[in-house]
Amino acid sequence: MSLTLAKIVSDAMAAAAQTSAPLEACGLLAGTGAHVTKCYMLSNVDAAADHYSMRPEEQFAAINDMRRRGLRLLAIWHSHPASPARMSAEDLRLAYTPDVLFVIVSLAETTGVVMRAYAVRDGVAHETPILIQEKEVESP
Repeated sequence: MSLTLAKIVSDAMAAAAQTSAPLEACGLLAGTGAHVTKCYMLSNVDAAADHYSMRPEEQFAAINDMRRRGLRLLAIWHSHPASPARMSAEDLRLAYTPDVLFVIVSLAETTGVVMRAYAVRDGVAHETPILIQEKEVESP
């Protein structure tokens, strides 16, 4: 299984991570199947460089918007401004949303912005490939 991100979504996540640095950025990813078409940028109420918490009213508004659009929550994302794109011990401890992936956007890699997705089962992170769809395919 892999997660496909529309390029506009991956670009928006990278920009949000860079703009928020040195604090963590966070949000939700929605779409259909395994294809993310919508990124919701949410406030990191902790305003921390190594932790995030989302504002509940923003989460509810995003979920309501997903329902109106016929989308499903596919992933929760956040940035790591100064550490690699891997699940930290805290990320694993707080990964209690079932059936969604966790995407980490790292600014600490020498190769530039790096995104990795993880499925968490029984407290263990399993990397899931991310595919970036460069060009949106038009529906017939």
